[in-house]
Amino acid sequence: MEKFVIEGGQPISGRVRPSGSKNEALPVLAATLLTDEEVVLKNVPKIADVLVMLEVIADLGGTYEWINDTDVKIHTKQVNSTKLNAELCTKIRASILFAGAMLAREGRCELPPPGGDVIGRRRLDSHVLGFQALGAHVEFSAHEFVFEAKKLIGTEIFMDEASVTATENIVMAAAVAKGTTIIRNAACEPHVQGLCNMLNKMGAQISGIGTNILTIKGAKGLWGCEHEIGPDYLEVGSFAGLAAVTGGELTIEGVRAEDLRMIRLVFEKLGVETKFKKNNTELFIPGNQTLKVVDDIGGTIPKVDDAPWPAFPTDLMSIAITVATQSQGTVLFFEKMFEGRMFFVDSLIAMGARIIFCDPHRVVVVGPSQLYGSTLESPDVRAGMALLIAALTAQGTSTIYNIRQIDRGYAGVDEKLRALGANIQRLPVDD
Repeated sequence: MEKFVIEGGQPISGRVRPSGSKNEALPVLAATLLTDEEVVLKNVPKIADVLVMLEVIADLGGTYEWINDTDVKIHTKQVNSTKLNAELCTKIRASILFAGAMLAREGRCELPPPGGDVIGRRRLDSHVLGFQALGAHVEFSAHEFVFEAKKLIGTEIFMDEASVTATENIVMAAAVAKGTTIIRNAACEPHVQGLCNMLNKMGAQISGIGTNILTIKGAKGLWGCEHEIGPDYLEVGSFAGLAAVTGGELTIEGVRAEDLRMIRLVFEKLGVETKFKKNNTELFIPGNQTLKVVDDIGGTIPKVDDAPWPAFPTDLMSIAITVATQSQGTVLFFEKMFEGRMFFVDSLIAMGARIIFCDPHRVVVVGPSQLYGSTLESPDVRAGMALLIAALTAQGTSTIYNIRQIDRGYAGVDEKLRALGANIQRLPVDD
């Protein structure tokens, strides 16, 4: 058990490179089970969730080897069991992603209920309905899901919600199903695109990548490949917000401009200026910005809400709220996707933020507010990073507990922050 001790008030300045996308790494790790050949993944973030996924693969009979700090070689020549390790799977939400790969590879998967962040109900109905449409039989209880199929048959699927993980699961299963599968209302986030591109390298035939209609022609088998995971645009957004509220000048290297369109628009609404440099591969945040909320036409209070891609991502809602506490003006935040996402604002209020908690989905932020150091606890990955940003902005010392939640999504975040001038220590929690 560890904690962060932060002395706030220092500008975060310099250059930083984001890690590989957590949300792409998790499904592509599961997809390595689709072949008995070796797969090399590059730019893999060495975070807690990734390490658990690798342990699950090893428990099933696969092997993995870190080539260096960011590249890993995985080989699952044979699968020894269709029952996933319960202790490992309950640590992460992404364990559900093994269902599609195991159905395709072994025709069966016995999966305990997945764990992960407690940010509201995270339904699995879309996964079940998609597998059933492909011909799988699904049984479930309070303790286990059992997915089984003698043969997967391609079909047309209209998803009842544009679920990212359900889309990824169905795509993996359909990649080796007999015939053609068309998925309508599919999720099209960059990490979904990354998975589809990797599967095509393995011999799948997926078209419509980047749109909400995916067509998958089932292959008889898939082979090994080398795949590079894209930069984590959520980490990019987190560091951009941090630089703006601390007044630092920051350059974020190795970004993909197409992943940042809506994020930049929302930050502009909060008064944050950003610029692309070096052929749009670097995002520059000028120092000493005077943040001011941009009202809607007619001087009305603006609203920031989230929705499936390409709208503003729910995973950056906590970060945007924290940025707004340092921006002059009033803004309404409407979290449409998870009813537990907003509860972390109690901690911001305790630090001095002026926030009206309207209901589980909406808060009004009036800024700027002077934040003060506090004792905090990270409730989930993104809220944990938001509280870390608040602590770095605040006057005085803050202590953040349960930092394993932050480590689940941000690789070596304290090391990166110290390199940028932050006064942050990782210390053991006293008994």
